[in-house]
Amino acid sequence: MCQFFSFVTDGQGGRYYLNWDYRKSHLNQNCDSHSVIADVHGFKGKLLDTLNKYEYNPLTKEFTVDQINNEVDDRIQVEEWVRELDFKNVVEPLIIKDIVNPLLLKPKKVTKKDIENLKKWNSVWNSVRDSVGNSVRDSVGNSVGNSIWNSIWNSIWNSVGTSVGTSVGTSVGNSIWNSVGTSVGNSIWNSVVVYVSSFFNIKYDYDCSSLNELWNRGFVPSFDGTTWRLHSGKYAKIVYDMKI
Repeated sequence: MCQFFSFVTDGQGGRYYLNWDYRKSHLNQNCDSHSVIADVHGFKGKLLDTLNKYEYNPLTKEFTVDQINNEVDDRIQVEEWVRELDFKNVVEPLIIKDIVNPLLLKPKKVTKKDIENLKKWNSVWNSVRDSVGNSVRDSVGNSVGNSIWNSIWNSIWNSVGTSVGTSVGTSVGNSIWNSVGTSVGNSIWNSVVVYVSSFFNIKYDYDCSSLNELWNRGFVPSFDGTTWRLHSGKYAKIVYDMKI
């Protein structure tokens, strides 16, 4: 599997992974490959086959036993250890926080601040449109490596992206979706990409804080080419629209 965060153990208390000092010098390498981790730490030949392989996602808190190759099964001790690990030592810019599904939040109403943030997000969109997502993705890849970006993106997309996209599509309606589905889909994809950017303390080319504030308030913006909409609640009900 080899997803972030991967590590190996020798069954004797040794726990091996690649820290930030190594990762930032090898951004093009998959630093969550069990074989790469083992090789860097000097496990060659038959020794490689004695290592236990694990993965842990610090955002979803999912602990995975990939392989137990050693005669000592240390999964219980290892799980306790990794849940207490300081991930600043692994990927320094990574921000560990809960993944927010905006459609599960219940904002009472759309405020003036929310409308201001929608206008700010529209301003960013007018400047760069779909390329804002590519810019964010490239910034993360250049700062922490593409493998980290892909892993965090997959975690967040699997947690909230699919449900948000489907719910917003249903809310917009089939009659509209047939003509503007691609535009709305792109705006949702970019919203998720920008939300992922909030999990990294790095410098971006564009100020996307307005989108992240809307997301954390419980609003998902969609755009069909002429109208911005804010969606909220379990069924992504349209609670505000703004023509441009």
